[in-house]
Amino acid sequence: MTSGQSSPGMAWLLFALLTVVTWGIYGVLLHTGQTSMGDPVNGRWKAFLLVGVAYFLTAVLAPLVMLLMKGASWQMPVKGVAWSLAAGLAGAVGAFSVLLAFGAKGTPPVVMSIVFAGAPIVNAAVAIALHPPAGGLSALRWPFVLGIALAAVGGCLVSLYRPPP
Repeated sequence: MTSGQSSPGMAWLLFALLTVVTWGIYGVLLHTGQTSMGDPVNGRWKAFLLVGVAYFLTAVLAPLVMLLMKGASWQMPVKGVAWSLAAGLAGAVGAFSVLLAFGAKGTPPVVMSIVFAGAPIVNAAVAIALHPPAGGLSALRWPFVLGIALAAVGGCLVSLYRPPP
């Protein structure tokens, strides 16, 4: 660490928890926005359009200001651009798919429970495929495998036994 850097401490955990909260309320807010449009046919697309506006404000303008303030170089390797665009596309397709699920009569408690229980499972599988652990799959410890199983069971239980409307 250079003298100008400080220890990261636990700031990462606060940001991770902020993500948990904001993504945790995302489905409910999106569904409420969709139904509040007063347009049963096109309300979900109007809501998604405004999600795009919000993304533009936070994912385009905010980093643009930060890059300008820090005098960042505008050189970007093709590999970094490609992976970053793939990440953005995956996020946008996921958000779009949430709306499709709502349009197909899925409810926020069920849809989002499946999404947020399933996403860590997919994340673990893709991370292991792209960055295999030293020693192969046999190096995976049982608490990790148990956590994956519990995520699947938890998603099922929350979906099956959600509170009545």
